[in-house]
Amino acid sequence: MQIYDLHVSKEGENLLIQWQLSKVKIPLTEIKEVKNDDSYGGEDAQARRIGYPYGNTDRVSVKTANETYLLFTSAGGLKEKILSYVQEAQS
Repeated sequence: MQIYDLHVSKEGENLLIQWQLSKVKIPLTEIKEVKNDDSYGGEDAQARRIGYPYGNTDRVSVKTANETYLLFTSAGGLKEKILSYVQEAQS
């Protein structure tokens, strides 16, 4: 993993987002919506932005009841990967 790469994985019942020296854990049961965000800076002005915004082609928005996270990445299939973790946690 390079320093500018955003890494998303499942850790127990949490979604783990790693970027540079930061780690963010989001309980999978709290995730309400995962979608691609086609706007440049994100639809939600208060969203927590994670990842390097320049040179990345995709923006994935992850909404919980209290927070919105905007993930900047060029890794294809990130939305689908997160959705699969959420669906697995709900079953």
